[in-house]
Amino acid sequence: MSYKERRKLAKMKLGQQFGDFVENSIGKTIVDMDLIAPELPEEPENKKWYRVIIPEGMSGDGSQYHVYVKIADPKKLCIFFSGGGVAYNEYTAARPITGGKMAADLPNYYWNNLRPFTQIMNIDMGIMNLRDAENPFRDWSIIDIAYATGDFHIGNNDFPYEGEDGEQHVLHFHGYRNFLEAMKISKELFENPEKLLIAGNSAGAFAVPALADEIMSKWYPEAADVTLLSDSALLLYEKWAYTAREVWKAPSSICDAIKSDNITLSWYRNLYAKYGDRIRYLYSSSTRDYVLTAYYNDITKKKYKTDSDVQDAYYLQLKEMVLELKKLTPSFGMYIDNWILPIVTKGGTVHTAVREPYFTKFTQDNVTMARWLYDAVNGNVYDIGMDLL
Repeated sequence: MSYKERRKLAKMKLGQQFGDFVENSIGKTIVDMDLIAPELPEEPENKKWYRVIIPEGMSGDGSQYHVYVKIADPKKLCIFFSGGGVAYNEYTAARPITGGKMAADLPNYYWNNLRPFTQIMNIDMGIMNLRDAENPFRDWSIIDIAYATGDFHIGNNDFPYEGEDGEQHVLHFHGYRNFLEAMKISKELFENPEKLLIAGNSAGAFAVPALADEIMSKWYPEAADVTLLSDSALLLYEKWAYTAREVWKAPSSICDAIKSDNITLSWYRNLYAKYGDRIRYLYSSSTRDYVLTAYYNDITKKKYKTDSDVQDAYYLQLKEMVLELKKLTPSFGMYIDNWILPIVTKGGTVHTAVREPYFTKFTQDNVTMARWLYDAVNGNVYDIGMDLL
């Protein structure tokens, strides 16, 4: 090994050690100071986040699973699917996200547990923020279906793989089981809402069209005012049908609906065939999503990094995606942005916005995503940012 290679390896190891130290330190601080939502008491306060442990649930590494709830207006409910990456084969299963890997810029594909540090991202940001006076969803009841299984919330399998340590491990693709248990909690706490928003970001955005039918038909059949939002759900992969059926072992009805390499589009087509314009449909994305482009680069070129070439490819895919969704129904509302965060977005654009600080701050065509979404759930669906395409 050359001096240059040894120096690069040492720098990578140092970055990984530093990242792990920061993650563990912050996680301990969060636990010690009880900064994460406390467990749901018998008499919960309104407009306060609580954690609900689900004994029958399980994170990807076999650890405890929980959801978050905020009890507010009983007539308005948001069921939110959290994101957190994806695992679609043995290689990706063996590389879960850690603070160290992120700091060292090593391949890391999905959260496999609900560590305290990871949950900073789940509550009190964007649509979840209780302190932001500009957040029009502060008075909505919300159940946040946490995600730590790498299976778009639809898995029902225990998947063996060889880890980077050379040992045998099991990734518990229990996303669908966790979803079912979460919906029991939702129905118990929020029995009969009049307005229903089913939303998700990143991996959770894929889950929205996959699971919306079951939510509406089994859990909330009386809800007549329903809006769906997928925020950043475009990742083309020719093996999605195989992955859903053989790797995740998702329910057959979900697998059968996958007819193309665009899993989100397949599920929305299936959903629209049943519900038509009885519900509202919303889709959002940035033009050159720096996260989804890294995943797509890995799928096509085994290169888990974003770059200008794959960002340009994503831009063309997004144009086609929007066109196809508009073919389903011209009233499919779009929010397209080209927001950039210096250094973070690596030459591309942001990944998701609905649960980010800029949900109420950044604008496209002088409209925040918060305003666009609030208007939509109240019956005024329109497009933002279409000139970018």
